[in-house]
Amino acid sequence: MKTKIFIITPPFTQLNTPYPATAYIKGFLNTKNIESVQADLGIDVILELFSKKGLQDLFQVSGLKFQVVGNEISDNSKRIFALQDEYIKTIDPVIQFLQGKNPTLALQICQEDFLPEASRFAQLEELDWAFGTMGTQDKAKHLATLYLEDISDFIVECVDENFGFSRYAERLGRSANSFDELYEALQPEPTYIDSILISILKEKIEAVKPTLFLISVPFPGNLYSAFRSAQWVKQNHPEIKISMGGGFPNTELRSLSDKRVFEFFDFITLDDGEVPIEELISNLENPDSVTSSEVEKRFKRTFLLENGEVVYKNNSLKHDYKQLQVGTPDYSDLPLDKYISVIEIVNPMHRMWSDGRWNKLTMAHGCYWGKCTFCDISLDYIKVYEPVAASLLCDRMEELIEQTGQNGFHFVDEAAPPALMRALALEILKRKLAVTWWTNIRFEKSFSKDLCLLLKASGCIAVSGGLEVASDRLLKLIDKGVTVEQVAKVTRNFTEAGIMVHAYLMYGYPTQTIQETIDSLEMVRQLFEAGVLQSGFWHQFALTAHSPVGLYPEQFGVIKKTEVIGTFANNDIEYTDSTGINHDKFSFGLKKSLFNFMHGICFDYELQDWFDFKIPKTKIHPDFIFNALEEQNDFNTKPNAKVVWLGGKPSAEIFTKSKKGRSWEMMSLTFHDKKESFSIQTNQEEGNWLIEILNKISVSNPKNYTFQEVKNDFENQASLEDFELFWYSKPINTLREFGLLVL
Repeated sequence: MKTKIFIITPPFTQLNTPYPATAYIKGFLNTKNIESVQADLGIDVILELFSKKGLQDLFQVSGLKFQVVGNEISDNSKRIFALQDEYIKTIDPVIQFLQGKNPTLALQICQEDFLPEASRFAQLEELDWAFGTMGTQDKAKHLATLYLEDISDFIVECVDENFGFSRYAERLGRSANSFDELYEALQPEPTYIDSILISILKEKIEAVKPTLFLISVPFPGNLYSAFRSAQWVKQNHPEIKISMGGGFPNTELRSLSDKRVFEFFDFITLDDGEVPIEELISNLENPDSVTSSEVEKRFKRTFLLENGEVVYKNNSLKHDYKQLQVGTPDYSDLPLDKYISVIEIVNPMHRMWSDGRWNKLTMAHGCYWGKCTFCDISLDYIKVYEPVAASLLCDRMEELIEQTGQNGFHFVDEAAPPALMRALALEILKRKLAVTWWTNIRFEKSFSKDLCLLLKASGCIAVSGGLEVASDRLLKLIDKGVTVEQVAKVTRNFTEAGIMVHAYLMYGYPTQTIQETIDSLEMVRQLFEAGVLQSGFWHQFALTAHSPVGLYPEQFGVIKKTEVIGTFANNDIEYTDSTGINHDKFSFGLKKSLFNFMHGICFDYELQDWFDFKIPKTKIHPDFIFNALEEQNDFNTKPNAKVVWLGGKPSAEIFTKSKKGRSWEMMSLTFHDKKESFSIQTNQEEGNWLIEILNKISVSNPKNYTFQEVKNDFENQASLEDFELFWYSKPINTLREFGLLVL
């Protein structure tokens, strides 16, 4: 029997772009000529709910709550209910505007008498200064986002308490060591939001008629909807086999033993999905190929129910596929023109996540560093490192541009390798691709000024990286492999190249003292004041089962509160820190100060001003970051460094220069870059060589020249001498400012 596959992402993940897992799997299945259909039920449900008919139905359903005497309803929800006609009238044009189809509506939205306003708009006055310089389209997007969030608040209070745009019933999935609460939540009749999901799912199942239903669950906020979807299919189409995979089971369900889970799913697969899915398909298409006994079937990293017990099988003889074999992600079937761009908050990096549609790709599987002690480095998605060749990455980029019509790329790496980023940038420039891209990095010292300029020239607009705890002692304990001073220099290089930098910041790491938390905040303050960081986010340390801290807690002064392994999800672990400090109390002050630093204000505040409890004075020198950035780099250039010219061919003009009765020939070279024209002057022999070598080292030239090869080329000219003197001369220094890079 030929397998027909249906792959979904259940609600809710992102509104602006599809989560890429289903596109990755579909791309792989294409390489095997296996037919599949994918759907993002999150955007489907949102568009059904946030429509004229959807709101009419919503207000009708919620009206029942208003009719029941004794129901406590907030003034905010009463206001929204009273204004329901305004919401119903405006919802379709607002959604079209956020889809990029109705741009002129921005003018009306910005007049602030078009949209009905509830509690979310109360923050507008406070944010006026932050959005004052925004363009009309951006301001309108933000106002439209507040409008949607008002409706969302109404839904949560009056219709479905679990609703959330990018997460649904998330608390049921978070740290759910027991399946009990989620199982109980699935027993009553479907909620109003569930009913929308099920009606869409029913339509798609009947259209696709799959034999294998794959549900990708990236986050806890997708888990409840995944089970609801599986439940409906099991009840109505028991002949369809159902499998769950994705980020959530990969991290949380590795010790699954609750058999009730298999009332909903036939299989749960872990880690890379290609071979596990291929084996499931093989088993379904050839049920008797090995033997009729279930025991003999081949599975790859798969949980299933056998003889009434949960078993884990990994008896497949197939190896996981190399990255060059998995194909290009395929976004067909997904309504790419219907995703909505929102601007929720004023954090520049968070804005990129939620605004605009990005093609998602991966430069390398896993993390090339793989040492950070808070990270799940024991799991395959981090541990198994395998980069993709730059030429293949560019092939995939060109395929996706052709397929989606979008030239924006988000490389979703754990940490993109600097050498591969360099190779990718060179390949993009050689192919003359006009693309926009961003990714996650480690703040490696190899991100030199020149490398950052190359990345910018290729279309890189932003990077995010883990500064974590801005304390050298703790960075060493984390095994981050960087120092605060190094981070400052690298962020300076990115910033000066015009690439935005976002830092992940951490507090509450085991053994972190109050003094170190305050010193870390001072480091962050100085980095923003120096202008080398543009965006950041503080998050509190969480202990996970698969990290070195979770595996060897005694080495980090941590005591686990319980060693009992649950029957369902097992990743987040409750613990006590040997310091006994309550790190929760720092959360508000750290986040409030960061919000202000991101907007270039309050640098002169005392750190004490951010907290309503006594804190120690910082021990960090007030000019620590300034002094770190003042240090000059040395002039040593590695012989094997690549030398690249990003500019074009110059026009040359020869003229005669005279001094004290002596005359000689000089050459003036005029260059044109995108912004301006400039000239340099050399003697004629050096000018002729320079024209020739710039052509050789041009980024469009397939051969890459090393610094040593350039030096040899110069010294092989009979009329030229002292390469170092020439290389560090004013004409070359001018070219270095305009795209002569040493990488």
